[in-house]
Amino acid sequence: MIDATTDSPSTTSDGPPTSPRDGATTPLARRSFGAVTARFAVIGVWILMIALFGILTPDTFLTEGTFGTIFGSQQALVFLAAALLCTIIVGEFVDMSLASNFGLAAILVPVLNVNHGWNVWLAALFAIAISTLVGAVNGLLVVKVGVNTIVVTLGMGTFLLGIAMWSSNLVPVSGLPASFSKIALTPFLGLPISFYLGVLLMLGFAYVLQFTPLGRNMRFVGESREVSRLAGVRVSRVRQGAFVVGGLIAGVGGVLAAAATGGFDPSVSHSYLLPMFAATFLGTAILQVGKFNPLGTLIAVYFLATGVLGLQLLGGSSWVSSVFYGGVLVIAVTISTVLSNRSR
Repeated sequence: MIDATTDSPSTTSDGPPTSPRDGATTPLARRSFGAVTARFAVIGVWILMIALFGILTPDTFLTEGTFGTIFGSQQALVFLAAALLCTIIVGEFVDMSLASNFGLAAILVPVLNVNHGWNVWLAALFAIAISTLVGAVNGLLVVKVGVNTIVVTLGMGTFLLGIAMWSSNLVPVSGLPASFSKIALTPFLGLPISFYLGVLLMLGFAYVLQFTPLGRNMRFVGESREVSRLAGVRVSRVRQGAFVVGGLIAGVGGVLAAAATGGFDPSVSHSYLLPMFAATFLGTAILQVGKFNPLGTLIAVYFLATGVLGLQLLGGSSWVSSVFYGGVLVIAVTISTVLSNRSR
């Protein structure tokens, strides 16, 4: 005998068993919808932001030149964010030297080529080698010696900025061969080749993290070094390698930046520091919520570029970028912290 007060399915002669919950939204469905919404929320805001700027400044924002600027001028930030991801994924959250390392590579190319007569390609390879060496030294001090990451990278960043300023005699250096600029500015489908290099870098990084043992080990080390060590992962090697590859990527980005502009001003390298962190942390709210991920970071770079350019077209001056990047960084770090706590 079935108690009439229970939620047991009822049977009728007209069809299969039914339940009082039929048609209701299940907790699993609600969670699935919430997860999808969270993954694409920033992309939705990006679309709305484009629409808003398009309505407010239709003659200036909704043009080919505007979107060419947004997607064709952020390669330095893409490479720096990728370099930061290398260390941040393995648990080294603050590498303050990357912007200066990037700037050193960028200024070494014109200094060696224009001021000292080096072959431009040899100068580029030397600059990348120096940046990679800087990453290796950072890794040695942090991983092997055990010095605090913030102390090492902040000191190294200041040191590298000083070296860059000294090498250029405190002035911008330009005059690189026009042929060298082709590695960054060769147009393809309306955008410079460096845009596609940045996209390929992030796609390759995403593949490594998602489908290779190295990527899984990097995630594992970032979550728990001790557990990773007990599981047989070579934790020190993974951490050291992250610093080395981060330096390599920063160096390549610096060389591309020098090629794109025909030279470089070392005093501007620190201007990339705040946007680099803002894009990387905002990326944790895109596609893979709560995780640092390359594709989310790539989208975040162009989201930020859209916001800054749109505000400037509305009449904002040079302070707009600082306010926007700073505000987004605070919001992005807050979101990342909340999502990380929820995942635990």
